[in-house]
Amino acid sequence: MSWTPALRDLGVLLLMVAWVVAAHAGSAGWGNADFNTAVAVLPVIAALSMSLWRVPQWGWRIVGVLAQLLLLVWLWTRLRHNVPLLYYLQHLGIHVALGVYFGKSLLGPGDALITRMARRIFGHELSERKVRYTRNVTLAWTVFFFVNALVSTLLFIFAPSAIWSVHANLLTGPLIGLMFLVEHVWRLCVLPPHERPGLADIVQAYRRESAQRSAPSTPPPTA
Repeated sequence: MSWTPALRDLGVLLLMVAWVVAAHAGSAGWGNADFNTAVAVLPVIAALSMSLWRVPQWGWRIVGVLAQLLLLVWLWTRLRHNVPLLYYLQHLGIHVALGVYFGKSLLGPGDALITRMARRIFGHELSERKVRYTRNVTLAWTVFFFVNALVSTLLFIFAPSAIWSVHANLLTGPLIGLMFLVEHVWRLCVLPPHERPGLADIVQAYRRESAQRSAPSTPPPTA
């Protein structure tokens, strides 16, 4: 048995926990302002850098990196005085993006997002009951993400930063876990055993869906 995957997963988990603790401390105004600002902007810089890495021309990659650095230096003083706002915008952006990602699959004649995942898991036609169930689950996740974004916004506007941070940084993960638990119980109640995928199957299907969505399209061959 190889310990490498387990150690890697443990390392990722510890890193996530450390980031959550640092995010809560920074949002509540504790600790060094420069350190809190650096932690807050790190995910944004990482996301932008990953996008730049897909640019085929090295020159544009370098220009993009330099532009990021110059913009960061120029805005640093303002950013370090608005650390809670940085975390709020990240929290809001992630939830709205996920809500749109799930919700847009409910529009039009195609399958809902979780219906597509179910087809990848089972590899055959789904029953009407399964299609209806997976569509409802997709709707439930869409509502969850948008409601959580709304609650986050209301708390950020009307509550102290420390209270908002408890919801956004400390409770978001457990709330997602609770959502999975509720969906699991619902699945046990409405689906027969042969139509219930395991947790590993669900995770693999989601990874395949994400990989297919993010994979660059193959350029047409040149003459």
